[in-house]
Amino acid sequence: MKILAMDASGLVASVAVTEDDRLIGEYTTNDKKTHSQTLLPMLDQLAGMIDLDLKTLDAIAVTSGPGSFTGLRIGAATVKGLGQALDIPLIPVPTLETLAYNCWGTDRLICPLMDARRKQAYTGLYQSADRGLTVLMDQAAMSIEAILERVNDRKRPVVFLGDGVPVFRQTIEGLCRVDYHFAPLHMAVQRASSLAALAYVYAKKGEFVAAEDFRPNYLRLSQAERERREKLAAEKRGSDVPRRRDP
Repeated sequence: MKILAMDASGLVASVAVTEDDRLIGEYTTNDKKTHSQTLLPMLDQLAGMIDLDLKTLDAIAVTSGPGSFTGLRIGAATVKGLGQALDIPLIPVPTLETLAYNCWGTDRLICPLMDARRKQAYTGLYQSADRGLTVLMDQAAMSIEAILERVNDRKRPVVFLGDGVPVFRQTIEGLCRVDYHFAPLHMAVQRASSLAALAYVYAKKGEFVAAEDFRPNYLRLSQAERERREKLAAEKRGSDVPRRRDP
């Protein structure tokens, strides 16, 4: 099965092409450019380097969220357009599982961290399993203190990875009470090759989605939507305050 994998869920943009258990090509950047500027040009350059005919693809793998709202939307629009144009299905894979898969094979607890702003991280807890991962805690948005409490409760050595590590490193060093490591740079960020490899595992289970039906899982509201709801709630509270009547 030939899979095109595209990840725009975080700071990194990554594109890869695999066929069964073989990585044919991968292109990853981490330079903070808008993914709308990089994703399709990266695919075009990679396709040229490996002589890829897009019509030979069997499926497109995509990180389904959580992550950057803008990045997820760009990634979703890109893969939906390609999937519909090529008439092939998508293989959505949870973002944190994809990131955790970088550390497949370790006997440590795997704790990916993506900076979710507002002093929170997107995270989950995983352990390596035969050709895949066992989910010990579903991906969620929570404070780093809450994450570390769950890690400490497991009483197992752990490896942290993801763009949230530099943000929360000091807190981890102060509060983590189990043996911990930080993943080295080649394993620390999203890689489309990991997405493609895990998507191949999903594909063998028949977990495909029609391109037109794919929707990212944001896990929480965007900042604009949160602010809108907070404003509406404040206005409602103000309207509920009894008005003073003049004697």
